[in-house]
Amino acid sequence: MSKTAQTLQANINLGQPNLIGYFPLGYPTVKESIDVAIEMCRSGVDVLELGIPYSDPVMDGIVIQEATQQALEQGFKLSQTFDALKKITSAVDTPVLVMSYWNPIMQFGIEKFAIEVRNAGGVGLITPDLIPDEAGEWLEISDRLELDRIFLATPSSSAERVTNACKLSRGFTYAVSTMGITGAREELDALARTVVSKVRDSETGQLAAVGIGISTSEQVAEVNSYADAAIVGSVFVRAYAEGGIAAVKRKVQELKSIQE
Repeated sequence: MSKTAQTLQANINLGQPNLIGYFPLGYPTVKESIDVAIEMCRSGVDVLELGIPYSDPVMDGIVIQEATQQALEQGFKLSQTFDALKKITSAVDTPVLVMSYWNPIMQFGIEKFAIEVRNAGGVGLITPDLIPDEAGEWLEISDRLELDRIFLATPSSSAERVTNACKLSRGFTYAVSTMGITGAREELDALARTVVSKVRDSETGQLAAVGIGISTSEQVAEVNSYADAAIVGSVFVRAYAEGGIAAVKRKVQELKSIQE
């Protein structure tokens, strides 16, 4: 079992909620994003998603789009990922997944990128725009390097496609709660339960983490009542913009219902 799956399963066994937190690398600067990521882990995030800025972030909502655009305007380079990742994984034991669109990874070199991630202490990749049917090279490399690979299941995915995504994912399957883009919503889309049901029906034993639209502690608790983890991103970016690291720490603790 992967480190990611082990971490999530340990909390499930204890009856505790799982919170997977996303933050974009390079926002507002590389150093500051490293500090935020470390604090998120120390404050209670169970798994960290380290987002890689990209010029065409088709899955991201406006909050994350603006943050990643700022990172790019500040001169962020993909090659900075690995030193930043190493600094984070050297400071915390939390599993850290790199979340990136596929084109930058292909341009960098899939195997080279994967080796750099592993050497920097990362546990694997979330690739939102890569479907399992087109992931042959990544499947072989990630098997060889023992890296997690997270594929998406959406409300429009057929049962067959969800089963395939579950079989080929390692760590968890990312259950997309809506057909839209990321961002906080007042009410979490009921389609999330349908996607998780498809994951359960796949009978693969794969963990299901729900993302997109989660913004409150009530929603985190609700998602954990029928899935294995809640994924939160935009809320942390907004918290940092409004109140810095202290606000991010409070938000993590609020979503995890941690009392100091």
